[in-house]
Amino acid sequence: MIKQTKDVDLELIAALKDNNYSRRIKSHFMAYGTEHDFLRFFLLEYKGERLGLFSEFNSALMISSFQDKEFPEELLEELAGFVRMLKPFSVELERDYGYRLLELLKDEYRGDRRTEFTYIATGKLPPLEVDETPKLDDVYAILASCFPRLADSYELWLTDTSHRVRRGLSQSFLLGDYTTATIQYIIDRIALVGHVGTVPEERGKMHARTLLYWIGERLAQEGISVKLFARPHRVSYYDEIGFKAIGIDVVLERTEEEKNY
Repeated sequence: MIKQTKDVDLELIAALKDNNYSRRIKSHFMAYGTEHDFLRFFLLEYKGERLGLFSEFNSALMISSFQDKEFPEELLEELAGFVRMLKPFSVELERDYGYRLLELLKDEYRGDRRTEFTYIATGKLPPLEVDETPKLDDVYAILASCFPRLADSYELWLTDTSHRVRRGLSQSFLLGDYTTATIQYIIDRIALVGHVGTVPEERGKMHARTLLYWIGERLAQEGISVKLFARPHRVSYYDEIGFKAIGIDVVLERTEEEKNY
């Protein structure tokens, strides 16, 4: 059974498995709590046991299971029906469940495989002039030129990003006026790099790779592990920067036909 709940706290979230999906759920909760309509939490229960926790934010559904718990096949079928009803743009969950859920939803969703990377610090921070507290409008101006979905989402992006930055849950970096990177979350001494972008006229000059290396070393100085997700064919690119591939998962994304409804 899947039911919406506001009975969420850090103790409940701490009982989830240690993974990116749990940290994303935790970042949503720490940023907004449970009192907003734009963020909803759901519990997955089976025979009186809590098996998983979901968060739905900005048309993205994040799913994680509790420690030592597994989702039986019949509950994946219920989850598929729940996704069809909710129609989020994307669904993220543990790899095995992701592929099995995709089989049940392949008429409405496609699977986007991605590789998870973690940065291996060298202890050598290069001398680079990086703005660690940039104006978010300057960050957005670069990202909007790189990510079409952001180009029409200024107010949403600015409100959410500034809210998280003020609470120490996120951070943006700016190299010159041409390259930027934003940390999606800083949770439990782990930072997930999200949007990285360079203005069109400066691409191909290794600005993004230089900034990512600097961020990896800079945050490592504070005892923070840096991670990111990218397409599997980018493994060699991130290897050269200092990142190591540690796993592959799949993100479910609605097909173009469904997104137009």
